[in-house]
Amino acid sequence: MKKYILLILLILGVLLAGCSSDSTNAGGKQTKVKVGIRNSELRTWEFLKEQAEKEGVEIEIVNFSSAYDPNAALAEGDIDINAFQHVAYLDSFNAKNDTDIVPIGTTIIAPLGLYSSKYKSVEEIPNGAQIAVPNDQANWGRALLLLQEAKLLKVVDDFDGNGGQDKIKENPKKIKIVPVDGASAPRVMEDTAGSVINNGVAVEAGLNLKDALIYESSTAKPYINIIAARSEDQDNEVFRKLVDLYQSEKTAKFIEETYNGNYIPTFITLKELSSYKEIYSNE
Repeated sequence: MKKYILLILLILGVLLAGCSSDSTNAGGKQTKVKVGIRNSELRTWEFLKEQAEKEGVEIEIVNFSSAYDPNAALAEGDIDINAFQHVAYLDSFNAKNDTDIVPIGTTIIAPLGLYSSKYKSVEEIPNGAQIAVPNDQANWGRALLLLQEAKLLKVVDDFDGNGGQDKIKENPKKIKIVPVDGASAPRVMEDTAGSVINNGVAVEAGLNLKDALIYESSTAKPYINIIAARSEDQDNEVFRKLVDLYQSEKTAKFIEETYNGNYIPTFITLKELSSYKEIYSNE
């Protein structure tokens, strides 16, 4: 009889173990995290995946193409967190989609650059030239600030950080702005005087920051990249552990060495980040 009882208990134990979620441990604590990224930071998250395993956390990397926004997947609950965007882009997404996605930690600044296959300096760009910019509002606005820094144009006094033709106040060289899908920006360089390219896209296209005619300095303030989660998960202990791993000296060193200076580790507090979001001055 005791043998039968032990056998039944053993079977029940196996069944219960099989029914438990693969994202939790025996204590019910989440140990598996689905992270939505874009290809430009894949190597960083593969590095973090190894580090997280040592902490008892399994990272599942979900790599999204430019055709699908990882914020949509996060809002739908298909992933747990994402790490692909700057805070200005997140603000724009939330406003457009009535979502409540929040930053839970900062990661890098990936400076936007103006690249050209025809000219070697901003001064060489002729009057009436075409310059391509990313067509989403946040990065379009970011591109306008960069072109303002290059003294090619000036944005309106009440600039809110979002782009559009109506956000240009002065255009002495009569530059023609050509909005394009951000992922295709490198391909239109041959047809334009220059193209403002997101750093991650530039890296994928084999461009280095040093190749840019000009790249962001002070204008990068609202464009610190973040790890984001749904608001109800912003205090999740496991997610916070991943933030800590990202913001470690070991990860910073990996990023600096792997991306040859194209990505700049930028670890500030969320309180500091909230003040950065409001900086859209005509510098």
